[in-house]
Amino acid sequence: MRRFYVYILSSRSRTLYVGVTNDLVRRVFEHREGQCAFTAKYHICRLVYFEETANVISAITREKEIKGWRRNRKIELIATANPS
Repeated sequence: MRRFYVYILSSRSRTLYVGVTNDLVRRVFEHREGQCAFTAKYHICRLVYFEETANVISAITREKEIKGWRRNRKIELIATANPS
């Protein structure tokens, strides 16, 4: 069974990036290696939150939902799962 992940990355300056992938470890590695233009530009490479789902449609829907939120709501979501 395939797994899909909705994830949030952060930089030291607290810039956030929301994405979706089917291989979380590989995707975070790609961000850290600078293979994504936006995250390379803003040095976004720390995984601060993720959700797992078995359905790609629900993962994409959730990603769009989170991207539509204001910054403070995203930070609240991160804080509930990752208080530090």
